[in-house]
Amino acid sequence: MKRTALAGLFISAAMLASPVFAADNDLCTSKLQELKNKVSSLPASSDNTTMEIKRLLASAEASKASGDDKKCATEATQGLALANNLSNQTTP
Repeated sequence: MKRTALAGLFISAAMLASPVFAADNDLCTSKLQELKNKVSSLPASSDNTTMEIKRLLASAEASKASGDDKKCATEATQGLALANNLSNQTTP
C-alpha cells in the first residue's frame, strides 16, 4: 500500500511539473522568434548596443540548442528590451 501511494505521489508530481517545462520552452521559442524579427528590422549601425543585441540573440540560440530554455528566454527578453530601447531612441 505504501509503495502504491508513494508511486502515485511521484507520478502526480511529475505530471504537475511537466507544464512548467513546456511553458519555458514556449516562452523561449516565442521570445527568440520575436528577437530575430526585431534584429532584422534594426537600423544599420555599428553601435555597441546593436552588437550586444546580436550577441544576446546568438547566446539565446545556443542556450535553446543546449536545452536550457530558461536561459534562452532570459537572454532573448534582455535582447528585446535593448532592441526596443534602440528603436525608441532612433524614432523621432
